[in-house]
Parts: sequence; C-alpha cells; structure tokens
Amino acid sequence: MTYSSGIHPDVPPSGNGCVECLAASPSGWWFHLRRCAECGHVGCCDSSPSQHARAHYRNSGHRRIQSFEPGEDWYWDFATDDYADGPKLAAPAHHPEDQPVPGPAGAVPADWLQRLHR
Repeated sequence: MTYSSGIHPDVPPSGNGCVECLAASPSGWWFHLRRCAECGHVGCCDSSPSQHARAHYRNSGHRRIQSFEPGEDWYWDFATDDYADGPKLAAPAHHPEDQPVPGPAGAVPADWLQRLHR
C-alpha cells in the first residue's frame, strides 16, 4: 500500500524521548510521547506541559502522529483532531520499556499530576 498522505514508514524515530524537552536546560518532562509519521520527530503529548508534538505539527505541517508508548499503535491526525489509520512504522515502535511514565527519570516534578493539561 502506498501512503501519499505524509506518512513515511521507513523513517526511524528521532530518539527515545521528546526532542525539545531533552534539549531544554533544565530538562523538561513529558507525560506520554508521540511520533511524527512523516519525519520521525518524537514530541510530548497534549497532556504534557509543553505539548511539543502539537507544536511540531503547527511548525511543520506534519499532521499525523502515532503513539510512542509501549502497547499502543494508534494514529492521530492533528488536522482533523481525530484518530487515523496508518502502517507499521520503522522500529523502534515505542520508547524503552524501562523508561518511566511520566519521564524522563529525574526530571519529573513531585506535583506532576497537577501540571498536566486536561
């Protein structure tokens, strides 16, 4: 099947965590991770304080993401704000299973639950 909708199944993820959170000083933190299906950018979800996955969509126009959480393979389309279909993406399909949620280890504040976007 050909995916002309901006999904590139052979592009690997950009890393094991949110690119922008990990680059921040001090390090940011995330609740869950999302992977861009077009370029592989890994960003934090809309519940996370910084919402980098959605910011990546706004800046790049890359509208489809896939969950980057173990046991999840669903897609989301930011342009329609609805679930979407898509192919299996290049490995790895999720962050390391020993990585805590929320993460990354050592950067999550004690009151993280009160800081989530709902």
